[in-house]
Amino acid sequence: MSDPHRPALDPDAAARVAAFGPPVPIRDRGLQAVRDSLESAAPPADMPMMADVSDTEVAGPGATVPVRIYRPGTDGGPSPVIVHLHGGGLVMGSNHSFEPMARALAAASGAAVVAVDYRLAPENPPPAQFEDAWAVTNWVAAGADRLGFDAGKVVISGDSAGGGLAAAVTLAARDEGGPRLFAQVLMYPGLDRDMAAPSILANPNAPMLIHDDIVYLHELADIGVGIPHDTRRVPAYATDLTGLPQAIVVTAELDPISDWGERYAARLRDAGVQTTVTRYPGIYHGFLMRSEATARGRLAMAEIGALLRAKFANPLPFTTPAQCR
Repeated sequence: MSDPHRPALDPDAAARVAAFGPPVPIRDRGLQAVRDSLESAAPPADMPMMADVSDTEVAGPGATVPVRIYRPGTDGGPSPVIVHLHGGGLVMGSNHSFEPMARALAAASGAAVVAVDYRLAPENPPPAQFEDAWAVTNWVAAGADRLGFDAGKVVISGDSAGGGLAAAVTLAARDEGGPRLFAQVLMYPGLDRDMAAPSILANPNAPMLIHDDIVYLHELADIGVGIPHDTRRVPAYATDLTGLPQAIVVTAELDPISDWGERYAARLRDAGVQTTVTRYPGIYHGFLMRSEATARGRLAMAEIGALLRAKFANPLPFTTPAQCR
């Protein structure tokens, strides 16, 4: 009998983790120091070229929401569009620090990407982040013709905390008369609060996301919040996942919150939602923020893009009753 598989980082992933030095909890470093470090990181020298990159603002419930639009091509016709919500535990990250990911997603999928610079907690308690994401999603759908987008191919995507926001937007679009979304892309999504999940218990010192970081990020994001079981904050609390848009769910083997994404994917599948879920072995939480840095990251971004291109080329010509509420 062969030995059981023992999860371990890929060599290039291990080298990248080692380059950051011994892990220091976010709580000890301080939120502002972590924010500053994230925003000051140099971008890769070979980010994918875009036909056009533009900045604008969208009216939101609290203030205007900055967005950055990446257009990978200029074929003249309306393009599919991805509304992308960056990670960072709802408390850090921006369109600047996550630009490499937005460009990679646009290049891989062939779709325009609208990156959302939503308000951050704790200065802006949830559901401020959801409200900004919801406002931009509706702006994109309502203005698709004017913006050069295909109104029938509006995708919502997000990584980590942004994946939780993306899942929340799909629920609101179904339940609150929002736009009909074409697909959802949830990358190692932070959409649950189950701290007893086996993957969390098995990985207390996970690379890039130790247990105390998860706890502390939740503490920061919970300052001043209202309803505790609001699905705009924790989509996993939703009891009905029927009628949601087709899903691409990505998880990482060495990620302590991998169970959250995989369990949600299983629930989507069981609710009749076409769902593709891929667990990438040998890799850590957040690996798609700089997908070019590892072989596994490059592969995952290419596969996400290929799936989206296939879906764009072969759209389903019907909807389920729940999507027509």
